[in-house]
Amino acid sequence: MVKELNIQNFHEETDNGVCLIDFWASWCGPCKMLSPVLSEIADEYADVIRVAKVNVDDEPELAMKFKVSSIPMLVLFKNGKI
Repeated sequence: MVKELNIQNFHEETDNGVCLIDFWASWCGPCKMLSPVLSEIADEYADVIRVAKVNVDDEPELAMKFKVSSIPMLVLFKNGKI
């Protein structure tokens, strides 16, 4: 399952283990194309990696913090570090 992240739960989800974050927006065509692939990864590798999404329109603070200049943008975290 792909989890939606926001400023409140971001660190809780990324501080421990491996987490793949997709920075996306609902109007982004390539983001929509990537979504089923990320869902498949989340289901197939649930015991190894967490997959989550950050909507850049809803969470501009997170988008600025990670210098998101184009979407989709994938960032891999391990124990809170990129």
